[in-house]
Amino acid sequence: MNTPVFEHFLTSHFQRLPGSLRHNPRMQAFYSDRFVLPLPPGHRFPMEKYQMLRDELTTHVPQVRMLQAPEATEGELALAHDPAYIQAIADGSVDAKVLREIGFPWSPAMAARARRSVGGTVAAGRAAMTEGVAANLAGGTHHSYAHKGGGFCVFNDMAVTARVLQAEWARRHGQGHPALQVAIIDLDVHQGNGTASIFRGDKSVFTLSLHGDKNFPFRKEDSDLDMALPDGCGDGDYLAALENALLELEGRFDPGVVLYLAGADPHEGDRLGRLKLSFDGMQARDRRVFDWCFARRLPCVFAMGGGYGVDIRTTVQVQLNTYRIAVEYWQRCQDRIGNLRYGS
Repeated sequence: MNTPVFEHFLTSHFQRLPGSLRHNPRMQAFYSDRFVLPLPPGHRFPMEKYQMLRDELTTHVPQVRMLQAPEATEGELALAHDPAYIQAIADGSVDAKVLREIGFPWSPAMAARARRSVGGTVAAGRAAMTEGVAANLAGGTHHSYAHKGGGFCVFNDMAVTARVLQAEWARRHGQGHPALQVAIIDLDVHQGNGTASIFRGDKSVFTLSLHGDKNFPFRKEDSDLDMALPDGCGDGDYLAALENALLELEGRFDPGVVLYLAGADPHEGDRLGRLKLSFDGMQARDRRVFDWCFARRLPCVFAMGGGYGVDIRTTVQVQLNTYRIAVEYWQRCQDRIGNLRYGS
C-alpha cells in the first residue's frame, strides 16, 4: 500500500478521537473476565488466568486502559461463521459432538462469553487502526472453523476481526479500492487450524502459524505459511524460525494490518506446550513481532491465546511481559502520531 494504513487513518480521523485519548492516552485493552464460563470441577481450562492478568495489568502496567469487551453482533460473527452454527450456540441446540470438540459444556453464560471474547478483539482492531496497537486479554480462538468450534474455541476472533476490518475499510473507501490486506501471525504453540481453513484460498488474508509439529491439533490444515517445530525447541531455534517466517511473509505479502496471536504456551513452564522457550525467549519473540510491525507502519491487534502453565502464575507472567513490550510499541506509535499531527 502506498500510504501506511494506520497513518492514513491517523491523518484523516485524529480529530474525531475524544480529547481524553488525544491528551492523556493509554493503550486500549478489552477484558471479558466478568463473564465467567461455568466449568465442572477438575476441568483443565484455567479460566482464572483472565482475572489474574487484568489484576496484574491494573497494578503493574498503568499505561493500559481497561475496557469491557462488547459482544460481537450476529452480523459480525456471520462474516466468518455459518449462520446455523451461530444460532446453535445462541440457543443451545449445538450438536453434542461439536461440544465435545470445543471442550466446554453449553450454557447461556458460555454463549455470552464466546461473543465477548470475539467482541474484544474486534474492538481492539478498531482501536488499533487509529492508535497503532490495542489488545484483547482473551481471544486467540484459532481452532474454531466456520461451521464448528474446537479446542476450547467457540468462535474464531481472529477471522471475525479480519473480516470486520476489511468490511469497514471497504465501506470507507468504496468498492473500487483494493481490499485491506490482513496478516495473521499466530505464535500459539498449537496450529491455527480453524483460521487456516476459513481463509483457504483468500488472497487478501495471509495466515502464518509457528507451532509444535507433534502437538494439537493432530490433523492440521494448510496455512499460507506453516513453521512446524520439534518438541523441546528452545530460544535460539525458535527465534531463528520466527525470523525466517517473517522474511517469507514479507516476500510474499504486503499487509495493511497485523493480527497477532501471542500465545503463552511455547514457554517451558507450560504443561501442554512441549517447547522450551524461556521468559527471555518469549520476550524476544514479542519484541521481534512488534518491531517488525513498527518498521512497516502497520497497526497491530493482539490477543493472548493459549497458556496452561503448571503454575498458572507463570502463564500470567508471560502475558504480562507481552503487554509491557506492547506498551513500548504503543508509545512509539503515539510519538509518530504526534509527528504526523503537528508536522514535525
